[in-house]
Amino acid sequence: MRLFKSETTKTITFIVISSICLLLSLVNSINNYLHFNLSWVAILLCGLPIIKEACISLYKEFDIKADVLVSLALIASVIIGETFAAGEIAVIMTIGALLEDLTVQKAQSGIESLIKLTPQKARVIRNKQEVMIDADDIQIGDIIRVIAGEIIPADGIIIKGEASIDESIMNGESLPVDKTVGDDVLSGTINQYSTFDMRASKTSSDSSLKRMIRLVKEADANKAPIVSLTDRWATWIVVIALVSSVITYLFTHEILRSVTILVVFCPCALVLATPTAIMAGIGNATKYGMLIKGGDIIERLSKVKNIAFDKTGTLTYGKLSIVDYKSFSSEYSDEEFIKILASVEAHSEHPLGKAITSYYKEKNDNQLLEVEDFTVHPGKGITAVLNSKNILVGNLKIMKDKNININNKDIIKISQDFFKKGCTVIYLSIENKLIGYVALSDILRQESKSIINYIKSQNINPIMLTGDNEASASNIANKVFIDDVYSSLLPEDKMKIIKELESKNSPTCMIGDGVNDALALKYSSVGISMGAIGSDIAIEASDIALVSDDIKNIPYLLYLSKKTMKTIKLNVTFSLVLNFVAIILAMVGVLNPVVGALVHNLGSVFVIINSSKLLKTKNNIDLNNKTIYNFTNTNIKALNM
Repeated sequence: MRLFKSETTKTITFIVISSICLLLSLVNSINNYLHFNLSWVAILLCGLPIIKEACISLYKEFDIKADVLVSLALIASVIIGETFAAGEIAVIMTIGALLEDLTVQKAQSGIESLIKLTPQKARVIRNKQEVMIDADDIQIGDIIRVIAGEIIPADGIIIKGEASIDESIMNGESLPVDKTVGDDVLSGTINQYSTFDMRASKTSSDSSLKRMIRLVKEADANKAPIVSLTDRWATWIVVIALVSSVITYLFTHEILRSVTILVVFCPCALVLATPTAIMAGIGNATKYGMLIKGGDIIERLSKVKNIAFDKTGTLTYGKLSIVDYKSFSSEYSDEEFIKILASVEAHSEHPLGKAITSYYKEKNDNQLLEVEDFTVHPGKGITAVLNSKNILVGNLKIMKDKNININNKDIIKISQDFFKKGCTVIYLSIENKLIGYVALSDILRQESKSIINYIKSQNINPIMLTGDNEASASNIANKVFIDDVYSSLLPEDKMKIIKELESKNSPTCMIGDGVNDALALKYSSVGISMGAIGSDIAIEASDIALVSDDIKNIPYLLYLSKKTMKTIKLNVTFSLVLNFVAIILAMVGVLNPVVGALVHNLGSVFVIINSSKLLKTKNNIDLNNKTIYNFTNTNIKALNM
């Protein structure tokens, strides 16, 4: 019996009232204070809903579940006058259904959060005038103006101007992308600098963001919950119980023994076997900052064969930091160079500039220098004046375009080497003379290598799915020994890879933190999101949220899922053995319905005690294992779909 959320409070009330009435009924059977059998209260409040649901299942779909056997035991007990046994069965089964309901709640879809990212208005140029219209009214060919700080309302192509676009929502890339005339832009991405005009290539309803919303909805509809263990075996349990009951009656002609068989075979312990273990497992995970949103998730996690990682914000910290800087000039020391650069970048809102300034302020107490005539040239660089000297900050291409003399092969090699490592290199020139460089990169989490090593030791294949470029993906993959790497992916590309793995009967767990990971999180067998730095959409799309973003708990999560499933199997085995022994005792007349109900409830007590041990399980996994499971050479794949 599955309960709806809105009925939870009512069900708990019924259980409490029924339990009190059963206790009073037991006392009254000794003292006879009341002429009314209070066991009927439990039968009416907890038993009738079970019988009703069993009848509906049989009538509409001829679906034999555990409810059918429970109903037979209830009715048979009432017929022969064993109302206490009937009430006891009804209460225990309702408790089991309540526990199951509390452990299989599905995660929210996150659709509302995605919709909030969709622009409601758009600036359209008509008759050389700027007109505000509803974004839903955008047509193919419309000229749209996007100013700095705005979300792009539709997919299109830039026809005028230049900008720096934050595309992290679509590809997870930690760095903004410079765009100019002829470049594509996607809906939902953010224009960080300058103003540009674009021509819409798709309507708002057919945009990349709207398509993502539709796919997330489809994922929710298609991701069916796992059928409970009790219901999987219910048909066989019902058949065995009925056959045993009929055979006993034919040989003994004692209806009491036949009914007792139905009572002792009533799967109370079997119903409790899964939800009690699941609840204990979820409770244990919560202590370590891992929020598991449903009971069936643990079962799926215990069976995964692949774990797919997003790169930025998952294997890495998702924050830019300086990894190296150097002055080429004898006029400026390294520290003087970085101070000048930080002073210029202090006026910039660009993530690279903020990272440089933050780095300098953390390392130095010195005040920054006064800069004049600071100007941002989107997609090109920064110009400024310091102590009456002209300063240019930008990449190697911009330096060449501005005719800055770069004949030093070592300087060019530095750019190439850092690019291969997935870094971004920024140069500074003073009065048209190259002074030095700074290299920035996302930083690898300290525990990432150990986690990948542990995952491989469990015969699970780690995969990297990232929107970052091939060089950046290759650099991180080589450091952590991930063999299968897909780079330059859009959200739908990640989803396609996950769906392909799932279609090959290769259950996959996806771990990510951004909006661009939402589809992959939804379509994977298990989705795990970073709870602190992750986007709201990724968190809501996932099955498990890591509250503290501490991915070193992933190995323990895998261990806990398998330990929980072992506990469930032990619970089930003990319950079935106890039931079969009780059947034999009922056949030979040792047990009557009331005693039989009490005996088989020993199974329920064992199940609860055994499951509670999961709450005391500790994370003792050693991630310092020096054995490196480096199976193959890294296989980098830049997906073009």
